[in-house]
This record gives sequence, C-alpha cells and structure tokens, in this order.
Amino acid sequence: MTYMIIVAGGHGTRMGSDIPKQFLKIDGKPILMRTLERFHDYDPEMHLIVVLPKEQQEYWHKLCEEYHFTIPHEIADGGETRFQSSKNGLALIPDDAEGLVGFHDGVRPFVSHDTIRRCIEMAEEEYTAIPVVPVTSTLRHIDPRGGGFNVDRSLYREVQTPQVFDITLARQAFNQPDRSQFTDDSSVIESLGCKVSIVEGNRENIKITTPFDLTIAEAIIRKESEE
Repeated sequence: MTYMIIVAGGHGTRMGSDIPKQFLKIDGKPILMRTLERFHDYDPEMHLIVVLPKEQQEYWHKLCEEYHFTIPHEIADGGETRFQSSKNGLALIPDDAEGLVGFHDGVRPFVSHDTIRRCIEMAEEEYTAIPVVPVTSTLRHIDPRGGGFNVDRSLYREVQTPQVFDITLARQAFNQPDRSQFTDDSSVIESLGCKVSIVEGNRENIKITTPFDLTIAEAIIRKESEE
C-alpha cells in the first residue's frame, strides 16, 4: 500500500492574495484539486491524506461541494512547521500499515506520472527516493562578510516532491523532536544517518508560490490541453 500525504499549509502571502495559494485556480480549478487528481489518476488505490490548517478545512469542504470533487481523501490538521504538518499526516496511517509513504507539496500540481513511478520504484528498492532536476541558473555563494564566488552548478540539484519512504523508516524519523534544519521531509530521514536516493524529476513539477509561478502554471495547462 502506498500513502501520499499532501501538505497544503500555505497562506498566500507571497501571492499577495487573501486566498491561500492552494485554493487559487488554474484554468478554473483550485490548485489543490489538480494536485490530488495527479496521484489519483496515477493510482486510484493510493491512499491520499491532505494536511490543512484547521481554519481552512471548512473552506476546503465547501470547495469540494462546489466543484463536485469526489476523490477520496482524509484530512489532517496542519502544524506550525513542515515537520509538524507531515507528522500529523503520518499519524493518520494505521499502526500496522506496511509499504510506502510519500510527502508532496499541495501546490505542485504538475508532477508527472513518470516522476511518481520513479519515486515509488526506487523507494521499494532502497527505502527512500526524492526527485531532483538539474540546476540551470548560475549559482553564487555569498559570504556574509561581503563578496562571494560562483560555484559549480553541476554539483547541485533542485529538490522536488513527492519524497517517498518506507513507512517504518518514516515513523522512526518523525518520532524525533523538530529541528530548524528540517527544511523538507528528506532532511528528517537523513538525520537518522540514512542515505536518500535520488531519481529524475520533471521540470514542469514547479511549486506555485508567486504570481509569476501562476502565470507559468497557466501556460503548462494550455500546453497539456494541446497534447
């Protein structure tokens, strides 16, 4: 069994919107719905868990009614940090469950089926998997004292989601206290001394956090509709 925890705790600050970013629409449909559809279309048997702040859950239920959105999913309460939100989602998985659990950003609605498949297959073999894409921009290391220097971008990768792990391993990792260095779910796993395996992501799998990202998302939707 594969569980997918969709973490959607944004408030839309960088969007300059009163509506949380996961509820903003792309081509007439809320982003979060499009994200859930990606995983449901890949595997209708995948167990989906959505993590939302308590104050946003009623609005989400109303949106589901309005859009006749019927993809099965459970809802967990969002936490103050990503670690806490992911842990709350993990808590909804039965204690005797075996298999894999993935963690995905609610505002990444364009993850490809190939990326999902690669993550799951790698995690089945190696217990961990995260998707990455090459860095295409020049990177510069900034010295806090002033100055800096460019770094070799071939040594770096941009990390995406879903990040997929063995359920038992994930439970062990999230049983520890939260730390400031936990910037994503893979960093929680790595804190146990575990190696995290990487797979190829897809360039369209962007995280929508700014108005510019929303413009790119609309272009991706148009391109997909033409294919």
